[in-house]
Amino acid sequence: MARVITVEEISKHAIPEDLWLVVDDTVYDLTGFAPEHPGGAGIIHRYAGKNATAAYSEIHAPSLIKTSLHPSKILGTLDPSSITSEWVKPPPTVSKSFSPDSKPPLDTLINTHDFVSAAKQTITPKTWAFYSSAATDLNTKARNNSAYIDIGLRPRILVDVKNVDTRTTMLGQNMSVPIFCAPAAMAKMINPEGEKGIAKGCKKIGIPQCISTNASFPIQEIFDSVSGDDRYGDFGEEKQLPIFFQLYIDKQRHKSEALLKHVDELGVKAIFLTVDAPVPGKREADERVKADESLSTPMSGAKAKNDAKGGALGRIMGSYIDSGVNWEDLPWLRRCTKLPIVLKGVQTAMDAKRAMENGIEAIVLSNHGGRSLDTAPPPILVLLELQKCCPEIFDKMEVFVDGGVMRGTDIFKALCLGAKSVGIGRGFLYALNYGQEGVEKFVEILKDELETTMRMMGVTDLSQVHPGMLNTRAVDHLIPDREEHPYAKWHPKARI
Repeated sequence: MARVITVEEISKHAIPEDLWLVVDDTVYDLTGFAPEHPGGAGIIHRYAGKNATAAYSEIHAPSLIKTSLHPSKILGTLDPSSITSEWVKPPPTVSKSFSPDSKPPLDTLINTHDFVSAAKQTITPKTWAFYSSAATDLNTKARNNSAYIDIGLRPRILVDVKNVDTRTTMLGQNMSVPIFCAPAAMAKMINPEGEKGIAKGCKKIGIPQCISTNASFPIQEIFDSVSGDDRYGDFGEEKQLPIFFQLYIDKQRHKSEALLKHVDELGVKAIFLTVDAPVPGKREADERVKADESLSTPMSGAKAKNDAKGGALGRIMGSYIDSGVNWEDLPWLRRCTKLPIVLKGVQTAMDAKRAMENGIEAIVLSNHGGRSLDTAPPPILVLLELQKCCPEIFDKMEVFVDGGVMRGTDIFKALCLGAKSVGIGRGFLYALNYGQEGVEKFVEILKDELETTMRMMGVTDLSQVHPGMLNTRAVDHLIPDREEHPYAKWHPKARI
């Protein structure tokens, strides 16, 4: 008697290494067949864990799949009583100019910009719109990158740089290079492996990953995906993946409390509280492309939909976020978790100093990748502002930078100005276009560039960097000074 399989069970098998789909109410295991599919693996990956009957029937005869596969790959029949309205919705339509099988070979990519170009050419229009979009006129997004160009390097010569060391720590966690994967929502949109693929790549190369509240998988599943046999490195050292958790506080506080308890028990190393997005920014490119209404995020419970304003996933799926969160809520957060608290999204020296005074362990200088408030300051310039207005904070807490990092020279400049490490969000998503191997190569490229920069600068260890290695004259005039600001001095509403 054929096994009857529920939609819930089928949906669990939706990554290239474990791929089921349904055709004509029959459940198939296509894990091994997908790479050999004459039409390419992309179409099969799109329907992983879903019903592919309509797409299959457009091209193939009804009997072909049964006669082409070994009987062992026929797992059973679909339980019709388990079908939900969410499950039957098809994946987004793929434009002819966005073919997942046309991306250039991974070994032809030589810098992080190549990953962006490959993603733009090969992922679905909605995925590109969601990941690449930023607030209104995109000025901050562009400035996040260009601000690094205006800061010059001052190389020293005749230093023995045969051996350089990029290792450092972040919140007490060892890392092979000062890069961490910043939290980014719904990574499964670009690759069925989603955050699991990023986790595997980060573990292999030895850097931390920060999981978003809006991740594609429950955090337990992401932990489980990297807790296999690959535990020890080449020299017998234990390999660990430090996982941080990014928190949006839910309007229903009990949900956030339960989630915090859960991640504490799992072994998360820190809580990153996002503070630069009390409401979603207006991301017009994302609004213009209809959302796939089958999308949902398991930890937040958010679901995608379209409305009269458009289809922006950030706006629609962020409706659960409590916009009333303020400084007075930090004691509540302390009661909910024993972990270090990091404020992600600090954009002024005043708030950095206030975070220090509140005993916060670390801050991330970030403007949400330009996705929240257009014309907000680039993080690297906020880092300069901290050096100018409150340098004492670097002795009291760790400071990280997130936004605009595309080169090893960018990383080096941030470290010179006091950042402990840099976060990258979009870049990891674009790298995931190539799965775990893409994530590994993406970080390796940046590590190689950082090592080259260190050698050119006469630096062999990251403990040797300092602001004097930079020429910041081109941007110094852009940095506010509390004592000299013409409005902050006298305006009764200025909070300084």
